[in-house]
Amino acid sequence: MAKELRPAILLLLLLTLILGVAYPLGMTGLAQLLFPYQANGSLILGKDGTVIGSELIGQNFASEKYFHGRPSVTTGTDAQGNSVAEPYNAANSLGSQLGPTAKALIDRVTADSATLKAENPSTPVPVDLVTTSASGFDPDITPAAALFQVPRVAKARGLSEDRVRQLVQDNIEGRFLGLVGEPHVNVLKLNMALDGLGG
Repeated sequence: MAKELRPAILLLLLLTLILGVAYPLGMTGLAQLLFPYQANGSLILGKDGTVIGSELIGQNFASEKYFHGRPSVTTGTDAQGNSVAEPYNAANSLGSQLGPTAKALIDRVTADSATLKAENPSTPVPVDLVTTSASGFDPDITPAAALFQVPRVAKARGLSEDRVRQLVQDNIEGRFLGLVGEPHVNVLKLNMALDGLGG
């Protein structure tokens, strides 16, 4: 028994050192060396050097002066320990878990669609403005979703629609290597560029 136990313990210790210590440290060091921006969270800094957010995590922009991201159904906990709605809670990534026939989901999407349709009656509502992502805090929207919001943002800021539309066009990010993914707009970057215009 001891003859079999000793090699098993040694193998466990060796694999723990290799896979639990050396490999993670090596990968962390390699990531810091080759991709420091991504390895540190793809953080976006303001003019004064303070962290404004991450390129990878959506934020809750509620003001009419800003472009809005996809809806978020993430939750948090109140003082009594109850679950409460807390949009864009990066500590609690989740989707709503509601199926396509769930009344709560249908009611929310219907209400959101009606609100958006009133905002821009001449344009069909882009689906990503009324549906949530699996994570609950997707940082990107489609170009159509950004362009849909141009009239509201331009009016709220006192800017011309053409100027705001051009800003959206300038912030569309294409497919990775021209092949992977879809064109998208990072909402935080777009809103920072919008603040740069003034208004």
